Amino acid sequence: MPEPQNIPQATHFVAPFDETPVAAVDAVKVSEKKSTLWLDAWRDMRRRAMFWVSSAIILLVLLVSLFPSWFSSFDPRHVTGDCLLENARGGPKPGHPFGFDGQGCDIYAHIVYGTSTSVSVGLTVIAMTFVIGTIVGALAGFFGGWIDTILSRVGDVFFSIPYILAAVIVMSVFAEHRNILVISLAIGGFSWPVSARILRSEILRVRNSDFIMASESLGLSRIRTLWRHVLPNSIAPLIVVTTLSLSAAIVAEAVLSFLGVGLPPSDFVSWGNDISQAQRYLRTDPMILLYPSLALAITVFGFVMMGEVVRDALDPKARAQR
Repeated sequence: MPEPQNIPQATHFVAPFDETPVAAVDAVKVSEKKSTLWLDAWRDMRRRAMFWVSSAIILLVLLVSLFPSWFSSFDPRHVTGDCLLENARGGPKPGHPFGFDGQGCDIYAHIVYGTSTSVSVGLTVIAMTFVIGTIVGALAGFFGGWIDTILSRVGDVFFSIPYILAAVIVMSVFAEHRNILVISLAIGGFSWPVSARILRSEILRVRNSDFIMASESLGLSRIRTLWRHVLPNSIAPLIVVTTLSLSAAIVAEAVLSFLGVGLPPSDFVSWGNDISQAQRYLRTDPMILLYPSLALAITVFGFVMMGEVVRDALDPKARAQR
């Protein structure tokens, strides 16, 4: 019989234990970056051009509303004497880049000082809707039962009433007391159910999570659990809706002023009043109508863009699709 040939054997190298510790092999590399919903949203927003464009518009609007004298040295109201009938419907000239309206007042000054009115009403309305919507939506969604039934039915009643129509009625009743607070109450008092519904539905999704049951099992009261754990994990959709509602509140104020039931022109400078008074000159001097309309459109556009960016940033699915 032939002698068996020598078959080469495979050699195996085993590293010494001291050179390759088991812990180094099994270690999982974890990023040192902290990651939360809000940090992820901020990292996503700052990479988008739309965020910076909308931020620039909003910053400019806020500066103009807070410091109107920085941008215009003329008072647009008739009581100061800066409105001269000899300048009525006049074109642009040095110091008056947009010309004059039908009463001889500076259109540019009207736009600058009207910004304060629109922003004040918008911020007051969203503060009101945010607070009422948070309280009603949180209590209804977390506690359920008869509390949910009562609050939901109350919200349905307010939701069934168009808030513009309700604001027209309220402003007509309080015609002698029309100011920024009253018009804000008229708008915000009937627009909060949307915020309450959205927060309620989000809390219904979150309240049965494991960390909520763990919180209650550790002895935290239901109120503290709601405040410390449920609301922080449910508030993101409400913030998005609030951001978008700011532009709707500014438009609502302009609509009420345009209809003649908003802020009185003798006491407040409003883009809605300017548009209402300029519509008579639409065929002969359309620029008188164009400038306040453009200011309103740019402001609303800035807040709508910011709302869209915030909504996409707080939605992990939307971030993953980009």
